[in-house]
Amino acid sequence: MHKIMLGLAGLATIFRNNVGAQKLQDGTWLRYGVGGKGASDLIGWKSIVVTESMLGSRLAVFVAIEVKDGSGRTTPEQDHFISVVAGAGGLAGVARSTEDAMDILAC
Repeated sequence: MHKIMLGLAGLATIFRNNVGAQKLQDGTWLRYGVGGKGASDLIGWKSIVVTESMLGSRLAVFVAIEVKDGSGRTTPEQDHFISVVAGAGGLAGVARSTEDAMDILAC
């Protein structure tokens, strides 16, 4: 995951997204992470230049990358998160290497 983050430096703004929950001493649950259960390991944005018809302004496109090793599989919740992000116009997918992540960003 660290290698992928380093490989994307300068191409996108990427953050590690730790998602989970922990039971506190008083019995309540502390939930953390952006996106809830199934959210991708790496999230952030890629800045793109929009067409001239949009006055040449810059636009941040949401990025969600689920990192897996060679044999790792995504959960249904992770597949759903990736699908929702991509369906909304974001860049999302599963990466097993820096090259996979760059393909998701279409670099």
